[in-house]
Amino acid sequence: MALLARLPSPSLASRVTSRQQSAAELLSAAAALRAAHPLLSAAASPCALSASPAPSAAAEFDVAPFCPLFSSRRTARFAQRRGSRAARHVARAMAEADAATAAVNGGAAAAVPSASDGQRVATVARTTKETDVEVTIAIDGDGVCQSATGIPFLDHMMDQLASHGLFDVAVRAVGDVHIDDHHTNEDIGLALGTALAKALGDRKGIRRFGDFCAPLDEALIHVVLDLSGRPHLSFDVTMPTERVGTYDTQLVEHFFQSLVNTSGMTLHIRQLAGSNTHHIIEATFKAFARALRQATEIDPRRAHSVPSSKGVLSRT
Repeated sequence: MALLARLPSPSLASRVTSRQQSAAELLSAAAALRAAHPLLSAAASPCALSASPAPSAAAEFDVAPFCPLFSSRRTARFAQRRGSRAARHVARAMAEADAATAAVNGGAAAAVPSASDGQRVATVARTTKETDVEVTIAIDGDGVCQSATGIPFLDHMMDQLASHGLFDVAVRAVGDVHIDDHHTNEDIGLALGTALAKALGDRKGIRRFGDFCAPLDEALIHVVLDLSGRPHLSFDVTMPTERVGTYDTQLVEHFFQSLVNTSGMTLHIRQLAGSNTHHIIEATFKAFARALRQATEIDPRRAHSVPSSKGVLSRT
């Protein structure tokens, strides 16, 4: 207070005093937040993330090394971010998934087909430290899509896959999209490829090959695929921009590579024309959906035989 007495302006002194009072209030709030959220027990201050033992929930924040006017404010902000970030992303993803499910059939949750219905259908769950993904695909479906990936543009593409392939697709994912979309995008591709392989089973009676060329305005994409059991991707597509909305366009190739690896599919994607990135990507998913629809359809002339001179289509 001796310093305040020497200040030339009374109004400045009152502002400094007010800041000190606000800092004390924030410090108290941060301590209460820390006691209520166990995740914060290791974070006494913005610079306290070390291997030192975590303080008890009742301990005061140690702000001595920092400026007394601003240290508590920074500590409170850090505590709020650290404690609520993960919960916020999980809650948002779960809410989106529930909303997507409720939107089907006028608010009633749509029944996901099961193998007992006599359909080619499979569900795959994949859980890592980065993502929690569940994918269901019914090959002989009606084009119904329920997708809550946490990545809006990828949800849009899942809808293209279901609608144009006449697959019923359900995707529910919670991932570390606060970092970026990479891990969630990859794990959805891996899970979708695994589900497709499981739904196809021994691949008896399928046509095996698919070939489709899809236009979307100025964009034109050609997709050829073979459900051979041998994973391979050739991706000859140029993206004019790095992002569509918030979606990193590099992730398109990575999605298909992930799907190819687990489905046992040979996939060639070629861009014949296009200057709009959104159109190029959407045409890619549409062409892929139609080619996959051709390849998975039952060939009545083959009955229940495997479409291979070797008598088997497998990844081994």
